[in-house]
Amino acid sequence: MDLSVIVPTFNEGGNVAELVRRIGAALHDVDFEVVFVDDSTDDTPATIQAVAAATDFPVRLIHRDEPEGGLSGAVLDGFRNAQARWCLVMDGDLQHPPEDIPRMLDRAALGDVDIVVASRYVAGGTAGGLAGATRTAVSRTSTLLTKAMFPRKLHGCTDPMTGFFLVDRDTVDLDDLRPRGFKILLEILARRQMRIGEIPFAFATRFAGESKATFSQGMRFLTQLAMLRFGRMSAFALVGGVGAIANLVIMWGLIHLGMNYLTAAIIASEVTIIGNFLLLEYLVFADMRSESGQMWVRFLKSFAFNNVEAVVRIPIIPLLVQGAHIPSVLAAAITLAAAFVVRFVYHALWVYAPKRKATARIVTPAVARTAERTLES
Repeated sequence: MDLSVIVPTFNEGGNVAELVRRIGAALHDVDFEVVFVDDSTDDTPATIQAVAAATDFPVRLIHRDEPEGGLSGAVLDGFRNAQARWCLVMDGDLQHPPEDIPRMLDRAALGDVDIVVASRYVAGGTAGGLAGATRTAVSRTSTLLTKAMFPRKLHGCTDPMTGFFLVDRDTVDLDDLRPRGFKILLEILARRQMRIGEIPFAFATRFAGESKATFSQGMRFLTQLAMLRFGRMSAFALVGGVGAIANLVIMWGLIHLGMNYLTAAIIASEVTIIGNFLLLEYLVFADMRSESGQMWVRFLKSFAFNNVEAVVRIPIIPLLVQGAHIPSVLAAAITLAAAFVVRFVYHALWVYAPKRKATARIVTPAVARTAERTLES
C-alpha cells in the first residue's frame, strides 16, 4: 500500500461523506487507505461505518472509548495501525483540501525529505479559513514563538502548527512521542532533526460543524511548548534576568551619583546589551554558533536590535514615571519585562538562525512526475 490517510475526528459526522468522496477522487491512481481515529460522543462512528460500506477503497474506523492525548494521541494511534509506511495526516473538517495530497506525494517521491508540510505561510499559501483577525493573529504569533523556541529543528518549516502533513513513519520514533493537545506536527519535529519539504496550500473554511479551538486548547499548546523546549527559553530568561538586575543596579547607582534617570537608563542599557550578548553566545546559543555565521555579524545584529528596542522602550519610562507616578527604577523594570519575549524571538530567529547553504530546489509538477509514483512501502 502506498499511503495511509489518517483522519482524527471528534463529532465530525457532517463532514465524513464529502471528505471520503474528495479523497477518493484525488487519489484515484494511488493504492491507499483512510483510517479514521474517532473520539466522538455522537453518531460519527456510525456515519463513518456507513460511508466505508459504500466505498471501493479501504476505510477503517478506530473508535477510542477512552481517548488519551487528545488529537495528538489519536494521530499516534493512527500511525501504529496504519498499513503504509507513508502516512498523511489531515483534519476531518475539509479545511485541509484533499486535492493537495497528490502534490505532497510528488514532493515526497523525490526522495530527499522525511516529512512534507502543507504550509499556509509559504509563498502561494493562504490562511483564509481562520475565523477572523483574532485567530489569524494568534496563529501567526504562535508560529513565530514556536519557531523561536526551536530555531534549528524548525529551520525550513514555515508552518509547524499545521495539522496537514505527510510523514515517513519509519523516521519517527513513536515511543519517544509524548502526545498532548492538538499540535502533533510540532511534537514530531521537536523530538528529532527531520528533513523537511513544504508545499503551499489554501486553508479552507469548515465544510460543517464548529471549530474545536478553545482557551483550554490554547493553554494545552503553551504547556506542550514549554515541555518540549523549556531549556533554551529558560536559559534565555536567566540571562535576561541577570541583565535586567545589572541594568537596574547600574541605573540606581548612577542616579545616586547625581545623574539624571534617563541618562542613567541609557548607560545602563548599553552596558548590559554587551554583557547579555556575551552570555547568549557562550551559554544560551552556544550549540548554534557554528551554523549562524561570524560572531561580529551576530554582535551587530544583536547590538542594533537592542538599541532600537532601547530607543522604543526608554521613552516609555517617563510616561510611567510622570503619568502613573511609578518610581523610575520600577518603571524601567516593567519595560524590561515587556521586551523579553520580543528579544527572545529576534535572537532565536535572526541572530542565531542557521545560514542557508544552498538555494532551495524548485519542484515543478513536471519534475515531480518523473519521480517514482509509488512511495517505498
